[in-house]
Amino acid sequence: MGAALVTSLSDLPIRGDLRGRSPYGAPQIDVPVRLNTNENPYPPSPELADDLARAVREQAVGLNRYPDRDAVELRAGLAGFLGHGLSGDRVWAANGSNEVIQQILQAFGGPGRTALGFEPSYSMHPILTRGTATEWISAAREDDFGIDAGKAVAAIEEHRPDVVFLTSPNNPTGTALPLPVIERAAAAAPGMVVVDEAYFEFARTGTPSALTLLPGNPRLIVTRTMSKAFAMAGTRLGYLAAHPAVIEALLLVRLPYHLSSLTQAAALVALAHRAELLGTVDRLRAERDATVAWLRGKGLTAADSDANFVLFGRFSDRRAVWEALLARGVLVREPGPPEWLRVSIGTGEEMAAFRAAMEGAVMEGAA
Repeated sequence: MGAALVTSLSDLPIRGDLRGRSPYGAPQIDVPVRLNTNENPYPPSPELADDLARAVREQAVGLNRYPDRDAVELRAGLAGFLGHGLSGDRVWAANGSNEVIQQILQAFGGPGRTALGFEPSYSMHPILTRGTATEWISAAREDDFGIDAGKAVAAIEEHRPDVVFLTSPNNPTGTALPLPVIERAAAAAPGMVVVDEAYFEFARTGTPSALTLLPGNPRLIVTRTMSKAFAMAGTRLGYLAAHPAVIEALLLVRLPYHLSSLTQAAALVALAHRAELLGTVDRLRAERDATVAWLRGKGLTAADSDANFVLFGRFSDRRAVWEALLARGVLVREPGPPEWLRVSIGTGEEMAAFRAAMEGAVMEGAA
């Protein structure tokens, strides 16, 4: 007898733990001011674009061949950018930090294993965890969105997770973690500890990176991305720094030739233009701090942020505020925490439009 007619997803024999779940995705709406996905609003310069075009052309004549399977040149370049005495054999790269995290979970998670994170935090962590058939364990952040070191250790000791996620600066709250919190979590964890530093370049001056903790912590992994401060979200390049043995573990699960020649070339061009690309960070920091001050001046609550976005609220009906902003051509994000909205930091003109839209929304009573 033939197979039953498939009319919807529910008719397919997908894994039971995936049934009823929704895919990740921010609304993709064509509006004048998009401030919902934490992109860097400043595009690459014509000079960078010209260099990128030349690099792509050089690679194009060899696209009949597979790329460098281990991305040796790129990993060495990323190590040089990160500093901290790192070498290429301690750095790994993939298609966005999400693929990096997925590979970590493929190697260290899986059926019968667990991963723990402190929420609200990056929503892809539990999605990727469950996608690798790893059980997700949610621990809570404090009211100020920080993590209490003692409570973190207690949660780790209670659940004994195979992977612990610490996000600093945290998404969607912008909160950076003090190094002692990371140190105590790493000391208590029986497995791997992943510090997601996707937004680290935006952290306030003097904020230490978990990279300083890598010596003596072979089970610590620090992930980064070129999507944010480097303004190369379309390139899809994420990377990590860890002990060389961690890289060896990831080689067991990575797809062969996973990082295309064109992606590697684009990332190398970005590294060569790092001064230009990272030159926008100070402007975005200033806009962020000004946005926090403006929101608080309007009687709203805004979380302290070390990222390129601000979490603000609190709203009894945040959907009404979101819709009022959208009606004025400004798209922000409805993140995990109820009663809150998140605005990415854009150009000065975009943030002026956001403030004007917020004024209108408040006047209409949406807030």
